[in-house]
Amino acid sequence: MEDGRPIFLQIAELIENSIIDGTLDEEAQVPSTNELAAFHRINPATAGKGVNQLVDDGILYKKRGIGMFVATGARTKLRGRRREEFAQQFLHPLLTEASKLGIDADDLKLMIDRWEQGR
Repeated sequence: MEDGRPIFLQIAELIENSIIDGTLDEEAQVPSTNELAAFHRINPATAGKGVNQLVDDGILYKKRGIGMFVATGARTKLRGRRREEFAQQFLHPLLTEASKLGIDADDLKLMIDRWEQGR
């Protein structure tokens, strides 16, 4: 768990990824903070901070005395947010550079198609 970002954010992202890829279905129980802490060899409070971040975001919810569960609609919400982040992080710079180079949308589509065929 070393990529320069706070560990609690990495824990939250791991859970998000499991929701997005279907490993954790909606209404499924999420590993406890103690389980996450033991598995990743981190402090339980740090794991709890990551889980609570997802609760605050409406991705997880608590069942008192039972644990944390994936909220209904969490996958759709996460995919929407990640798509927006993808557009900001990758598409905006790509389109800006393409414009500088005189590459229009049709040329860009052709380049993507060629790249896909070559894989």
